[in-house]
Amino acid sequence: MTVNYPRKIGKYEVQGILGRGGMGVVYKAFDPAIHRQVAIKTITKSTLDPSEIQYAVARFRHEAQAVGRLTHPRIAAIFDYGEDEDLAYIVMELVNGKSLYEHLQNKAKFDLAEIGEIIRQLLDGLGYAHAQGVVHRDIKPSNILINDDGRIKISDFGIAHLDSSSLTQVGEIMGSPGYMSPEQFTGEEPDARTDIYSAGVIAYELLTGRKPFTGSNVEIMRQVIGEQPDNPSKFNPRISVQLDWATHKALAKKREDRFQTAREFALGFVQGIAASLRTAKSAAEEESREVPTQRLDPKLVSAARVISGMQASQASASAATAVPAVAPTFDTGGKKAKLLFVDDEERILNALRSVFRNQYNVFTASSGPEAMEFMKRFHPHVVISDQRMPEMTGVEFLRQVRDFAPHTVRILLTGYSDLASIVGSINDGEVFRFISKPWNNTEIQKTIDEAAAIAIELTDMATSPAIVPDKVSSGILVLNPDQSVFRAVNELMGSVCPVIDAPDMDRALAILADREIAVIIADIRSSDQKALAAFKLLKQDHPEILAILTTDASDSEVVIDLINQAQVFRFLSKPLNLKLLQQHVHAALARYQAFRKTPKLLKQHRVAAAREPEGGSSMLDQLRERIRSVKSWFGVG
Repeated sequence: MTVNYPRKIGKYEVQGILGRGGMGVVYKAFDPAIHRQVAIKTITKSTLDPSEIQYAVARFRHEAQAVGRLTHPRIAAIFDYGEDEDLAYIVMELVNGKSLYEHLQNKAKFDLAEIGEIIRQLLDGLGYAHAQGVVHRDIKPSNILINDDGRIKISDFGIAHLDSSSLTQVGEIMGSPGYMSPEQFTGEEPDARTDIYSAGVIAYELLTGRKPFTGSNVEIMRQVIGEQPDNPSKFNPRISVQLDWATHKALAKKREDRFQTAREFALGFVQGIAASLRTAKSAAEEESREVPTQRLDPKLVSAARVISGMQASQASASAATAVPAVAPTFDTGGKKAKLLFVDDEERILNALRSVFRNQYNVFTASSGPEAMEFMKRFHPHVVISDQRMPEMTGVEFLRQVRDFAPHTVRILLTGYSDLASIVGSINDGEVFRFISKPWNNTEIQKTIDEAAAIAIELTDMATSPAIVPDKVSSGILVLNPDQSVFRAVNELMGSVCPVIDAPDMDRALAILADREIAVIIADIRSSDQKALAAFKLLKQDHPEILAILTTDASDSEVVIDLINQAQVFRFLSKPLNLKLLQQHVHAALARYQAFRKTPKLLKQHRVAAAREPEGGSSMLDQLRERIRSVKSWFGVG
């Protein structure tokens, strides 16, 4: 199935569709002037009633004006606005991630610390907007984006109120009922405290798994104006009194009774989260505390004997009908993994189908768009794609699969050793393995068997993003004799986490034995057999540690080995693009937090057995001994 979309909007080259709305489409595009990926949100005028066009376009332009004056890391930036005969469009920052709404729809669960970070980051962005005279007025989960690096972006200021704006008429009611404040329902002028109320609704929903008020729009309006919600602690016993208080204060009916600024709410909420975490920790310590040996009251012993005698009598009376004990068995549900093979050559698909059809449910597609339709309908466990196909490359297809179904295990199968495509398969598609054509049937079966087992185990897991705080204790290790790389990384990331340098692998292993390291940034030469072997062995014992490598290796076989045997997280070409490096490091820190939160995800980073390098087994033995001393900081390895 071919998806039609304009090739250009203004000067921007359209690359695909990100989503559709009631009035238009959001496209992924490229700005050729400054080589930047962007999102373009459009209104298609021809789909609107003629009487609505002027008003809708005015609101659209209003959003561009509202956000165009805001520059803040928690707000999705707007770069440009344009119109032609059929379209009005806003060119925006491309946020690689999903909305909080999508995560909640997928049953994502956030722990208390993560909820604290979500609300703190949300209020940080709102506080900045309010200081610039902008009130959002439609804060809700679908307008909060969680980037792949675990950070929050506020979007969709389409009905925002500017201090200087007269676009909204007095008495006009705009908003999303489940998140609207009392003053919005009564048609009063919004202010910063209106956004604070909406943020309070989101806080309540994250803490309890439910909104404070539900029902039809009329029922919600009645409750918002006249009823008090239950304490969040009623639904979540880990919540402290302080957190109950902060949430209720944000949801106060009268604006003067709420927190007066976003900063005040953030402070009260974070303190409530901290109190809740202390309470939970104390309860856990109390449960695990050793109970001292005690002398039992004789009356208690007598009572126990009476109860025991009664139970023995009942047991003997029913002995004739007793069911013999049976050893327990574990039901796997008889799951049969679904495989999707994508290749534009029918003979390849037929060959793969013949190898796997007896063991798995096998689907095939001859193009990326057709395969995405299979993804949406059948939700396969493992996707194996060729690279060079019409309409969409394998790397772009696997990137879309990753975004649509992150727990699907992805494999690139290709006969072309195109280094750029191989690197793209990691940086964009995060493939589990790279398999070269022609394949060995035994090897490909082993790889896909392993992939299917992992995918089935992960298939029912809720997709829950890791929220990365502004500061983390786990560090970044820069393995590079060139101090300029360390200085660049330290300047980019030193305010977020510790950055440590190591001139060689021996020093790096010594640091790993002593410090918690989340990410290693290393320059690897194809001739450095010791470093190559060390990364492969390290990943076998410590899959939680993520590697970002720069390499001069033009040999695609070396890079494929690093993908299959070291599960490299990202590759970077030289000279280093510092903005891209920063994005990759943020994404790696987010992935490390996800591993900490859900260790089962580490199965996707299981590596293939490493071949013995030049230098023999003695070098491997020495490396293994050193790597055994590397401490695991959260129960893996």
